[in-house]
Amino acid sequence: MQAPEQDRPRVVAMPPLIFVACLAVGLGLNWLWPVSLSYLLPLRILGGSLVFIAIALSISASAVMRKAGTNIRPDKPSTTVVTAGPFGFTRNPMYLSLCLLNTGIALLVGGLFPLLMTLVLAAILHSGVILREEQYLAKKFGADYDSYRNRVRRWI
Repeated sequence: MQAPEQDRPRVVAMPPLIFVACLAVGLGLNWLWPVSLSYLLPLRILGGSLVFIAIALSISASAVMRKAGTNIRPDKPSTTVVTAGPFGFTRNPMYLSLCLLNTGIALLVGGLFPLLMTLVLAAILHSGVILREEQYLAKKFGADYDSYRNRVRRWI
């Protein structure tokens, strides 16, 4: 059994903070150097839809994790491998929701830089959070996590 201070994946930062930082940088760059996407209504509708889907996905994933009795925060120990709900089609529904939310907001404001920051957000989440969590979960849960990882994709 790992000591409590070591029983966590040691992610680079809390994912919501990474999201806020990427969104702020994207919006800031858009304000400094406005490179506008088309303000076509379909893009706005798509953006709003992505925001809605992101929020619903995050709420659903949080509820499933709470029901399973495991921690939502990556700085706390995981108690089980969650495979129900949205975890049945993506291993990282909460991180996927952050990328969808960033994309949706970018489309709503019509800014190129916020949209490009979605790629930065995904890269940081992938290398600084997801890969570390996967290593932690594989070590902690062994064959149970390996079986889940073989059945369900990382993103979508």
